[in-house]
Amino acid sequence: MSRTSDTPFRSGYVALAGRPNVGKSTLMNALIAEKLAIVSPKPQTTRRRVLGILNGTDYQVILLDTPGWLTPKYLLQKAMTQAVEAALADADLVLMITEAGVPEEADDPVLDLMRTVRQPRLLAINKIDRIEKTLLLPQIDALHQAALFEAVIPISALKKDGLDVLLEQIRIRLPAGEPFYPPDMLSDAPERFFVGELIREQIFHRFQDEIPYATAVHIQTFEENPGRKDLIEAVITVERDSQKAILIGKGGKALKEIGTAGRAAIEAFLERPVFLKLVVRVRKKWRQDRHLLRQFGYT
Repeated sequence: MSRTSDTPFRSGYVALAGRPNVGKSTLMNALIAEKLAIVSPKPQTTRRRVLGILNGTDYQVILLDTPGWLTPKYLLQKAMTQAVEAALADADLVLMITEAGVPEEADDPVLDLMRTVRQPRLLAINKIDRIEKTLLLPQIDALHQAALFEAVIPISALKKDGLDVLLEQIRIRLPAGEPFYPPDMLSDAPERFFVGELIREQIFHRFQDEIPYATAVHIQTFEENPGRKDLIEAVITVERDSQKAILIGKGGKALKEIGTAGRAAIEAFLERPVFLKLVVRVRKKWRQDRHLLRQFGYT
């Protein structure tokens, strides 16, 4: 759409909320057409709010990807729920995302959360590519009857199906106003944040059970060296010696694989060569340690 005097520029913050693993990060990446948020098949991959900026001719949509909403069991998860609440408070519009074929119960905690939101609310039913569309109609009807949302939009973030409809529903509800960020800016987070996330993504893809959830990645050194490789030193923190042994692997094989894949992902993101050094250390019960959570950027 071309901008005219009759088409006011619209800009605003849109919080993405929902249960773990419903595709919030995949949706943000698809809308922006850039990989900003890491993704994996495991729930709770996203731990912090990730801001992504989508620019159009007559709009700027500032997407706030958030952790999946859950009942916290330890301090890290409490920090994650606080990140969701802060994003909802900052947003001009709230977009709840749910999964096709997984109907919400009347006492669903995410619907309860939506009932506390004062801003306009939209709902996107994601992963429609996984079920027959005739099976989708009862779910759409039930969500309409909940009377919580101004519109219910079926989409597939992975297949980029329905995103044009969703984006238009977002655009028309944004406040009129000038853009908040320059048009060439994709996020407000520094490069070192994304570097740490890309390393953590490799751990989520390569390990099972408790390992990914007991792991934090902290970038200790980030030196840009024009004409040479950037130097990046990352510390991977786990809670037990047994987890450290698994991450390193026999003869250091597992850690080397994380480093090789992580370096490739980082170089693709930064568009320049890097030297990546990984160190694994043990900090017992770091997920319950306020000081370490603050050091790792979770609070």
